[in-house]
Amino acid sequence: MLEGLTNVVVKELKELLRDPKILIGMIVVPLLMFPIMGLVIRGSMESVEQRLQKLEVGLVDFDHGTFTENLTTFLQSVNVSIINIAASDLTEAAIFLQTKTNATDLIHIPEGVTENVSQKLPAMIEVLSIFSGAGGIIEMSGSEAVTGYLEYFKRTLAPDPFTTIVKSIVKGEVKDVPPSTLFTIAYSQVFILPVTISVLLVFSMQIAATSVASEKEEKTLETLLSLPISRFTILSGKLVGSIIVAAVGAIAIIFGFNYYMGSFALIGTPSPVDPSALGLAPTLTGYVVLGASVFMALLSALALAIIISAFSEDVRGAQSIVGYLYTLIMLPMFVIMFTDFNALPLIAKIVFLAIPYAHPMLAAQASITGNYLMAILGVVYVAVFTVALLYLASRLFATEKILTAKLKFRGFKLRRKKS
Repeated sequence: MLEGLTNVVVKELKELLRDPKILIGMIVVPLLMFPIMGLVIRGSMESVEQRLQKLEVGLVDFDHGTFTENLTTFLQSVNVSIINIAASDLTEAAIFLQTKTNATDLIHIPEGVTENVSQKLPAMIEVLSIFSGAGGIIEMSGSEAVTGYLEYFKRTLAPDPFTTIVKSIVKGEVKDVPPSTLFTIAYSQVFILPVTISVLLVFSMQIAATSVASEKEEKTLETLLSLPISRFTILSGKLVGSIIVAAVGAIAIIFGFNYYMGSFALIGTPSPVDPSALGLAPTLTGYVVLGASVFMALLSALALAIIISAFSEDVRGAQSIVGYLYTLIMLPMFVIMFTDFNALPLIAKIVFLAIPYAHPMLAAQASITGNYLMAILGVVYVAVFTVALLYLASRLFATEKILTAKLKFRGFKLRRKKS
């Protein structure tokens, strides 16, 4: 039944190996993308480890008793640096912590804790964690470490139990909400939006590249270019059509992805906290900046895909060439999700900001943090990059090179032996 299978397999392998673009996409792109992603994740884990090894914690003490002395001695014994803050209230202490130190967590010991503990009365201390919304999945590492140390101190060293209340510092104000709840609120910006943007860009580039390459392969592009309409109109039509189809596909995938991720949530965990009351809901400015950034990045991705696909002879070749660019889209997504951009080395920041498709993801963070300066500058940078690509694409469509351009890899093509 499978007679001749070997000949068919050999024939297919020759056809595939004859196109070096496919080989490069199968070998070079994975060799670059996955190690880079691994370095990003490993760097994130190392930054968490270094942060925990050199953990700095602010301490505002209104008790001035033996409880504070014992707790301070214990924390110093586990290599936690204590920053004593003299403040009249928690708001003042929170502002000092954010502006004058590198610490991200504050321990508040109210007045009377030592007396309550000695008399076996209920005692309470607070841990306040700074929420920036830009730390990815390592946002809560500091507060979890501090609460872990306090639990260990309570179980093994403190003669009497006490209660630890975890709160958050949001934009300099103390909020009676734990960091875990804020992380859930910011989930859509930290995870869903970067994934959405990445899927949208990938879909758009594939559609735009296929649109041009399929017409070249089917020999219909010549007919389209001979119609009594401007070639810029043809280019604009391809761009708009690609945007619409890509947006529909991205929405469908994100709805499915969101449902999939939501299935891991425990029953009863949804938070009743209103993000707008905490200052974490995107404002009109945030929506405008994010929309402008995504639109510019989308246009640049489409124009780049059209330019690249013009050098391919068929759909398969176009998709292979466009696949080389996926690293430029996936890498920023992983950086945003797993690391704190502000903690990156200077060279890494420069490389990251040079990638146009990283700026919409920074704009997604800015929509909840309110730091719009970098996002606005990113929109300007991507706009300039987009205009340059659109100019190149329009010039390409204005000439016959759109029909004749080919990307050749000399020395890589397999040649059949002459019989």
